[in-house]
Amino acid sequence: MIRILIGDDHRIVREGLKQVLADAPDMCVVAEAQTGAEVLHQVRELGDAAGLDLLLLDIAMPGPDGLEVLQILRREQPGLPVLMLSTYPEKQYAVRCIKLGAGGYLNKSADPDDMLAAMRKVAGGGRYVSPATAEALAVAVGAAAAVGARAGAGAAAGLEALSHREHQVFRLLTAGLSVGEIALQLKLAANTVSTYRARILEKTGAKNDVALALYAERQGRANG
Repeated sequence: MIRILIGDDHRIVREGLKQVLADAPDMCVVAEAQTGAEVLHQVRELGDAAGLDLLLLDIAMPGPDGLEVLQILRREQPGLPVLMLSTYPEKQYAVRCIKLGAGGYLNKSADPDDMLAAMRKVAGGGRYVSPATAEALAVAVGAAAAVGARAGAGAAAGLEALSHREHQVFRLLTAGLSVGEIALQLKLAANTVSTYRARILEKTGAKNDVALALYAERQGRANG
């Protein structure tokens, strides 16, 4: 029996996942969590007792987001299989999640049979890579090589060049939040967020927040 923890802040998503899992006799949901802090608490409670086989983890969660939670768990529970869930296209997050140690990346719009297949593969210690994720990985490898070749010229490297914290700020900026609002949400000083913003603009080649939002929209369309 594959024992699963669902970490997602939307109840309708958790209920939908449980409905999908209800048709799988080899799986059961042993716990749920609505925030990043709750996920960490549940994993520590269940993981230490060897009572957890798979974590389904949303990226956009209150508190520490899914990417931060993933990084913490890779240190504390390196053997726990984690399958990331998101509504974001693979091009934006799949490669980043896999680099951080996730066993796979699953879009919430995926077919239920594909979801179950992904869960079984990751819970068994394998990697789940959808065709879209495989394409994103291939593009990332090519981009990394190109960035390395251009490094001396100081060319902007795009999303793949952003650090984890820069990517968080990027996501919030393109969602329309101000520097002050981002500072409150991430518990950072406003001038620190401004520094991250400047780095993001440099790496993406955008001149201002409007251009940055258009850049993010283009990235989404390119993956769609």
